[in-house]
Amino acid sequence: MSEIKKRLSSILESPKHNTEEKLEKVCHLLDQEISYFNWTGFYFKNGDKDELKLGPYVGAPTDHTIIPYGKGICGQVAVSNETFVVPDVHQESNYLSCSIDTKAEIVVPIFKDGQNVGQIDIDSHTVDPFTDEDRELLEWLCLEVSKIL
Repeated sequence: MSEIKKRLSSILESPKHNTEEKLEKVCHLLDQEISYFNWTGFYFKNGDKDELKLGPYVGAPTDHTIIPYGKGICGQVAVSNETFVVPDVHQESNYLSCSIDTKAEIVVPIFKDGQNVGQIDIDSHTVDPFTDEDRELLEWLCLEVSKIL
């Protein structure tokens, strides 16, 4: 994971790319390096509205470009301000289905100046794939991403 962190840091610190490009590159790197990350994307608070708007992502297209706070795993994280790991989405009553292939999901909030401004959302086609190491990496990444927002 330390090698991935180094590569993620170099993407985020690159003066050649704007924030949107950096976030897209982050999604690509995670998608390529971690085999069970099958959809990787960012959602951000949509202005003053209590909803999330889809940002850069890698994976199958999604209909969920806007997610109201409280709806689905992403919407719940927007309210709870806490990382949410779902080992099996079929056991989760408030799950928003993006793909029939999705079996598990992890969502980690991004804070800027104490405010929850967005999140990284990762879907997996494998039941219960996410490790403590994945969680730690993603929480570290969200802290790093907040510095470029």
